[in-house]
Amino acid sequence: MSDTSEQSTDASGLSPKQRLEPPNTRLLDAGIATIHDMNTLRACVAYENAHQQRILILRRLEQRAEEIRSQDD
Repeated sequence: MSDTSEQSTDASGLSPKQRLEPPNTRLLDAGIATIHDMNTLRACVAYENAHQQRILILRRLEQRAEEIRSQDD
């Protein structure tokens, strides 16, 4: 069975793997900064937890979640 968090894409056409495993850190920062909805963010967190479990990336995702929530208020 395949992992849907690897294959699911958002409106930008990027999968969590493409957002979180780019060839350089600038693209990683951009991949996180361009997350605009909680569904995409959750998919990225699930992908990171299942694969790399990098604390700094999970913290960046948490900060992005806070930003998205504050925009919804």
